[in-house]
Amino acid sequence: MTTDTLNPSRPSAGGSVRRLLPSAWTAVTLIIAILVALPVLVVTSRVFVPSDGVWGHLAETVLWEYVANTLRLVTGVGLGTLVIGVGTAWLVTMCRFPGSRTLEWALLLPMAVPAYVMAYTYTDLLQFVGPVQTALRDTFGWTRRDYWFPDIRTVEGAAVLMTLVLYPYVYLLSRAAFLEQSVCVLEVSRTLGRGPWRSFFTVALPLARPAIVAGLALALMEVLADFGTVQYFAVNTFTTGIYRTWFAMGNPVAAAQLAATLMLFVLVLIVLERWSRRQARYHHTTTRYRTLPTHRLTGWRAGAALAACATPLLLGFAVPAAILLDMAVRVGDARLRDTFLDLAVNSFTLAALAALLAVMLALVLAYGQRLHPSPLLKGAVRVAAMGYAVPGSVIAVGVLIPFARLDNAVDAFMRANFGVSTGLVLSGTIAAVLFAYLVRFLAVSLNTVEASLGKIRPTMDHASRVLGQSAGRTLVRVHAPIMTGSLLTAALLVFVDVMKELPATMIVRPFNFDTLAVRAYTLASDERLAEAAMPALAIVAVGIVPVMLLSRSIRRTRPGQAG
Repeated sequence: MTTDTLNPSRPSAGGSVRRLLPSAWTAVTLIIAILVALPVLVVTSRVFVPSDGVWGHLAETVLWEYVANTLRLVTGVGLGTLVIGVGTAWLVTMCRFPGSRTLEWALLLPMAVPAYVMAYTYTDLLQFVGPVQTALRDTFGWTRRDYWFPDIRTVEGAAVLMTLVLYPYVYLLSRAAFLEQSVCVLEVSRTLGRGPWRSFFTVALPLARPAIVAGLALALMEVLADFGTVQYFAVNTFTTGIYRTWFAMGNPVAAAQLAATLMLFVLVLIVLERWSRRQARYHHTTTRYRTLPTHRLTGWRAGAALAACATPLLLGFAVPAAILLDMAVRVGDARLRDTFLDLAVNSFTLAALAALLAVMLALVLAYGQRLHPSPLLKGAVRVAAMGYAVPGSVIAVGVLIPFARLDNAVDAFMRANFGVSTGLVLSGTIAAVLFAYLVRFLAVSLNTVEASLGKIRPTMDHASRVLGQSAGRTLVRVHAPIMTGSLLTAALLVFVDVMKELPATMIVRPFNFDTLAVRAYTLASDERLAEAAMPALAIVAVGIVPVMLLSRSIRRTRPGQAG
């Protein structure tokens, strides 16, 4: 080390270059955030365009119904996913009972089942002519007027089905957070006389709160953006209103205004959560990690734990999968056999590329905020992450508008200067589809990465910089290895979501380019559920292997095991 390095009055050339890095990180973060936020900004810009009285008509007639149903769904799914996700994550992480090892990865399986497939499946199962009510009538000799049976096609029914599909978001992030916790803090809690339950509520839960809230936010934003389930159940929400206003009424301006109101819901959720935390921070205060102590459950406690974990798995995966498998075997889709491999390759390739790009961009955005947490940077990143709450079709239109203008500008330039027509370079390409996925699902990876990065003490950054490491090297050499489990979690979440994504894929995809999700939805929306069973099962099958591998990776890639 030279004297120049130690003398603050004579900075070295390397020191001057390092002082430029914060500006570079800020610029890169802002550019990425603006590009990702562009489709959302394009859609919301139409709010200021007159809607010819349509918005006023909506406000007087159906707007409050949209608000009420959306709030009911958000409240129901929020409570359900929080209880099931956190409860099952704690049980399989800290307790041992029959089947707990299998349940660690099996509890993730419902996230591979599209919500609209759940809606079709349970409607077929529970309707008047379905097997459940038919069996009841045959067994007890009842007629239609002799008994009451709950109607699944209601707001409450939609909330239950969405909870069964979305609780893995909270479960996955909660379990990753519990596994990353140090045994030392739990041991201190036990030495102070607190039992397992009090340690859970007073120590483990606060430490895992950023990850739990991130998972809950993902689930709620998915509820706000859902279309297939609520449309099939005839539940009027913002998403059905946006589709109806845009495509049925032919008024994209009023639809954009509804979409802006929907994004306001998301903004309120984010602001309230961050206000509730205020200046609270949850950092690990020790570097000593050992295998977490587990509690061996026996007797009725083991049975209760097994039932609590197996019930959501049974209802969220086993029952719909069994019904779909039965339909696929009995009827199926003979035409799918010739195209199945192409559909599977298309789906897997898009999902893998989108997951990789989303995690990389999320890491850059989250670390850029950590280095320079300015209001401008935070606001830009928050706007970029709001695409998850916007319906896929709105995102698709927001992508196509600027892409089409850019294609037309390039084509006009090439014609004027070289006499060559370039046609559509970006619109209707794989690049456009991937960009739409990034806009739609960046929040999935960003929330996960932010929660993990927030648990790393700032002193580690300071120590790395004092040792001469740049900001980029600190991210790669220090933070990334610690965050491996969370990065894998973020990648899986994006992968599974892209496998199920419908509207953006259907609108933006190139001609003659289909995916398993497109085929499944097309058949199911035509009430051809038996034929849709095979591609729906394929979506689940493709997601099972990554789910199992990720569950194993999260357990093996915790912070160091020494101590």
